[in-house]
Amino acid sequence: MNMRNQWPVLPIVAGLASGLLTGCGSDTGDSGGTGSSVVVGMSDDVLATDPASGYDPGSWLLFDNVFQSLLTFPRGGTQPVPEAAKDCSFGNDRATVYQCELRPGLKFSNGDDLTSEDVKFSFDRMLKINDPAGPAVMFPSLGKVETPDARTVVFRLKVPDATFPSKIASGAGSIVDHRQYDAAGLRKDDKAVGSGPYQLDSFGKDAAVFSVNPHYEGTAKTRNSGVTLKLFHSDRAALKKALLAGDVDIAYRGLTAADVSGIDQQGGTKGVDVVEGSSAEVQHLVFNMKDPVAGKLGVRKAMAYLIDRDALISDVYQGTATPLYSIVPAGIAGHNTAFFDTYGARPSKAKAAEALRADGITGKVKLTLWSTPSRYGPATDAELRAFAAQLNASGLFEADVKSVAFAQYEKDIEQGKYGVYVKGWVPDYPDADNFTAPFFGRGNVLGNNYTNSLITGTLIPGTAAQSDRAATDREFGRLQDIVADELPVLPVWQAKQYAVVRDGVYGLEYCLDASTVFRFWELNKA
Repeated sequence: MNMRNQWPVLPIVAGLASGLLTGCGSDTGDSGGTGSSVVVGMSDDVLATDPASGYDPGSWLLFDNVFQSLLTFPRGGTQPVPEAAKDCSFGNDRATVYQCELRPGLKFSNGDDLTSEDVKFSFDRMLKINDPAGPAVMFPSLGKVETPDARTVVFRLKVPDATFPSKIASGAGSIVDHRQYDAAGLRKDDKAVGSGPYQLDSFGKDAAVFSVNPHYEGTAKTRNSGVTLKLFHSDRAALKKALLAGDVDIAYRGLTAADVSGIDQQGGTKGVDVVEGSSAEVQHLVFNMKDPVAGKLGVRKAMAYLIDRDALISDVYQGTATPLYSIVPAGIAGHNTAFFDTYGARPSKAKAAEALRADGITGKVKLTLWSTPSRYGPATDAELRAFAAQLNASGLFEADVKSVAFAQYEKDIEQGKYGVYVKGWVPDYPDADNFTAPFFGRGNVLGNNYTNSLITGTLIPGTAAQSDRAATDREFGRLQDIVADELPVLPVWQAKQYAVVRDGVYGLEYCLDASTVFRFWELNKA
């Protein structure tokens, strides 16, 4: 089960008309890591310091700053570029051999040399440990890693996988020091030795302290002398209080809609601003295709005709998301608007009724929408109640909402007990493949009994084999059109990212984009 992808950024709010910023200054700052230290507050926990285990947003934030990957995503970009590598390329036309040459002079934060041996060790170790809460699940195509010399790494893939560069550019591609990590077991001392822009000085229950890594060789230019990450363990009220008191410079991940609205209204006197960035996080309603009610195409089509996404976003999320009309979000190559084209943007009771009649349904449709706010945020219940009200207002449905704890929720989905339920998704890498293969490929994470042989047998493997990602748009468009017609899921919204920053702190706009990489090195405190 892909836990990172089901742990989305909580949509927070806006009602922010006057004070919302798309950036927070563009101070050029010093690139030598001599600026002031910055304090970042976050409501998430960091569940791991070992990249063979962590697959949650907090852990990947640590990995992105302490470890290097061969490739990285540049600020605002979705195509990977060299980082620890000098260059990388596919060695054949079938996208089954991927070769990288390392930068010269790479070292870990403890002074150890970083060579191809460490890269091979890192991938072999991750796959061998295969931790249930780790990223090994992302690499089913990886056959073996070879090291012809100290600066050359060759990945041999079992099947063509043109998304492999994006996968190794993520936190899943973190390189560890083979002298410091057990090849067969996870590190348990809450320490980390990487070659990224920062080194982890200390890690405790409530804070992690980072300083600039003096041995770093890569593309990042640090604009501060260090970062302290304060952890608030889902206590959003405490995070808000710390921000307003000046105990943290930035509140990232976790403030509620009401919190951010209130902060924005007091911005002029409190010295804080709201910064908006792009996001590829999405949320869908999922239909169990074997359910006696939701399994009927007429019911699913009626719901697609009746949903008012604009009202849900305005009333529940106060503008912090945008309507989503396909399974691939806007900003990701291959996106189309299949659900808009098929069902429109405005609710239609007449078309919903027609869809039900075509499936032989004449009475009110009784169904339950299932929610789990402990995983997907406190607004999830309110969102589903609002959608149930929309369905019931049509006179065609008798819908209610039930909410359960996440552990029970996952068990019940696996056992097929729910007809309609919610799933959120934060991508591992910004490619249409990561919004399609995990949902509709073999062994997908939705657990909704949906299969389509054209998607699983032709479109997903065909797009994965295409090294020219722009050339996949037609096939991804076809896949999205099929999903809109057969309706195994109903896309609802695409989130925006927000963070709240105190005056005098710059660079946050470079930390909030579709790659989900929060770049400590871009932060600069005057």
